[in-house]
Amino acid sequence: MATGLRERKKQQTRELLAETARRLFTERGFERVSVAEIAREADVSEKTVFNYFPTKEDLVYWRLSSFEEELLATIRERPPGESILDAFGRFVRAPRGMLASYDAETRERLAALSRMIAASPALLAREQQIFAGYTRSLAALIADQTGARGVEPWVVANAMMGVHRALVDYARGRIVAGAALTRLPRDVRAEADRALERLRDGLADYGLAD
Repeated sequence: MATGLRERKKQQTRELLAETARRLFTERGFERVSVAEIAREADVSEKTVFNYFPTKEDLVYWRLSSFEEELLATIRERPPGESILDAFGRFVRAPRGMLASYDAETRERLAALSRMIAASPALLAREQQIFAGYTRSLAALIADQTGARGVEPWVVANAMMGVHRALVDYARGRIVAGAALTRLPRDVRAEADRALERLRDGLADYGLAD
């Protein structure tokens, strides 16, 4: 009981810090807000912020750890007869995060967050590091599941994660450009379908010269 209460309080503090940081970042820009300012606004010490978030960038990307866990679980626990690519496609097409609850308030939060990330070189660099880590984990799982060695698991993992990264860039670009966001979840799924179909068909005749 005590452990459960302690964990709930820690989660509440983590969410308070992340929400405080999100508000300040979207109002003023990621680079213009210091961790000390976030701590003051949340009425905690700067050390407390770093206890929960080792880097400033983690205040933005902290929920992404669950993405990797869910992705690997989807591949690892796929039903008999389902390929790794189909399991990945099932995962990547499913709405999650803010796209899963796409009401007016969520749309505005997502738009502000997308603009903030797009304007921050530090956040974009950190995002690429996170995606690279996902790719390494996926390649290791593919090697374990298939017995493939050499560069093959790495090539396959990069191809699949390339779809995810492209979809993130596509959605963010649409949002920053001010496109009608009510269509976004459907458009993202359509782009995912086209990209996944290309991977299924392969690249042997792609862009074949006349």
